[in-house]
Amino acid sequence: MICPRKKKIAGAANFSTIAIPSMKGYGYLDYTVENHTVRAFETMDEFRRNKQLCDIKIHVKYKDQEEDFFVHKIVLASCSSYFKAMFTNEFKECHAPEITIQDVCPRVIQTIVDFAYTSRVTVGQKCVLHVLLAAMMYQVEDVSKICCDFLVKHLDPSNVIGISSFAEQIGCCELSQKAKEYINMHFNEVVKEEEFLNLSHCALVDLISQENLLVLCESEVYNACIEWVRWDIDNRAQYFHALLNAVHLYSLPPKFLKIQLQHCPILHKADTCRDYLSRIFQDMALRKSLPPTKLRGNQLIYVAGGYLQHSLTSMVAYNPRTEEWVTLMDMPAPRSGLGACVLFGLFYAVGGRNNSLNENTDSKSLHCFNPMTNQWSTRADMTVPRNRVGVAAVDGFIYAVGGSSGSAHHNSVEKYDPENDEWTVIAPMSTARIGAAVAACNGLLYAIGGFDGENRCSSVECYHPDRDMWLPVASMQNIRSGAGIVTLNKYIYVIGGYDGANQLNSVERYDTENDCWDVVSSMTHKRSALGAAVHQGTIYTFGGFNQDGFLSTVECYNPETNEWRSVTEMLSARSGMGVAVTMEPCIRTTEENDNHC
Repeated sequence: MICPRKKKIAGAANFSTIAIPSMKGYGYLDYTVENHTVRAFETMDEFRRNKQLCDIKIHVKYKDQEEDFFVHKIVLASCSSYFKAMFTNEFKECHAPEITIQDVCPRVIQTIVDFAYTSRVTVGQKCVLHVLLAAMMYQVEDVSKICCDFLVKHLDPSNVIGISSFAEQIGCCELSQKAKEYINMHFNEVVKEEEFLNLSHCALVDLISQENLLVLCESEVYNACIEWVRWDIDNRAQYFHALLNAVHLYSLPPKFLKIQLQHCPILHKADTCRDYLSRIFQDMALRKSLPPTKLRGNQLIYVAGGYLQHSLTSMVAYNPRTEEWVTLMDMPAPRSGLGACVLFGLFYAVGGRNNSLNENTDSKSLHCFNPMTNQWSTRADMTVPRNRVGVAAVDGFIYAVGGSSGSAHHNSVEKYDPENDEWTVIAPMSTARIGAAVAACNGLLYAIGGFDGENRCSSVECYHPDRDMWLPVASMQNIRSGAGIVTLNKYIYVIGGYDGANQLNSVERYDTENDCWDVVSSMTHKRSALGAAVHQGTIYTFGGFNQDGFLSTVECYNPETNEWRSVTEMLSARSGMGVAVTMEPCIRTTEENDNHC
């Protein structure tokens, strides 16, 4: 039996006569149908495919291809700022039943339209650049980001320059920035590719002017320019001078410059360039006041080894810009009392002692750390073990000065040639020194203070490499051994140390041009066997030892204000470590390595 009321309602055209029962006391219901939007877009996509309720036709013309797409304005406008502006302002397209797009492949437009309805996009290496160009042109930001992510993931040395140029031309800032970062990080790989060799001279100048190029030594930038010119020497030699202006020439080792002047075929074709480099080399040879060395990229302060109850293997780096520490690959063996320096961007750990529960031996070993790979390698041993050795680099050589082996205190000195991986004994100092402060300035080597086995001293000797001779210069005002030492401009700063009775916090500096010493502001903490380094004109001191024990504190000194301040603390206290400054380490994840990043 059919209810008369239901029959009447079913046939009624007006629902106003229906009685609504009272629902008092039931509260409120707030509910969201999760897949409603998805279903709605699926329905609209079905309408599109059936050409139903579409209010605009897009006619695409590309070369000999033509294709029509029937779509809904509101769907395109919802994902594209370009179409939103076209369909909501008083442009002629706003009310037109058809618009024409030229010079874009129909398949690319199909990808954009499909995305608008389905939120899905599929791109591959053959079409991604075309889709990105269209997405940028029609301001479909989500598709642009998908394409950028795909390209960033597939950057490699052979394609990154082309992708960088493309991104810059179409105004894709994010991709352009990522590509430049990749070039900076992989400079030495990129310069071996044909894209690099095909750069215009203006583009090459722009590239090598980047301060964030990740290179161990400026010679790598110079050599890249040489290879670019050599690719078409007859037409490109004219641009060599412009390239040299972008190279940090005063950061090149004098020995390297000398070899270029003698043997580089391009310089024999470019007299003005040869004269220009010759003047710079003469400035270096005459030890004139040179412009400050400009180092590319972010520089970190590396701290290797040291002593805390036993000799340590750990290697860490401090970033003064962020005040963060980075833990790196351990040294091959525990070392304290070692010397350290940087040569051609590589960190060298020299000598020292393995003082541990099972061993107490002085070392003659030399190990090299490459920040590009976060790996240590073993190099040729010194001629004798040297604990508490002084180390510095001068014109492509590493000098190991003094130190001790057992009860023997050395006045001997030897130098290391990294090209031939060999040590050569040179002229000895006038006195034995362990714990001497050793530094290089303007091509000369200075050995300052130290302990001769009986007395701590204030005397200073200066080594002239061209004469293989040590000569005395003005003595310090205080005796000290185990002091920190840095070179900054024409000054050598000697920091803290031990005078035979007490650890010191006093600091004095040597004027290399006037052969005199003066006292500057003292550190907050007394410390000996400390580490010291210069970072962007500021002096940093690390750890050490005093009557309170081993220190983890770090202080920095501003030469302009003559003031010290506490900065941070090391990850652990230590003394007798090796400290030097070089480029930020390139630590890569497994995924990045798989993608050659």
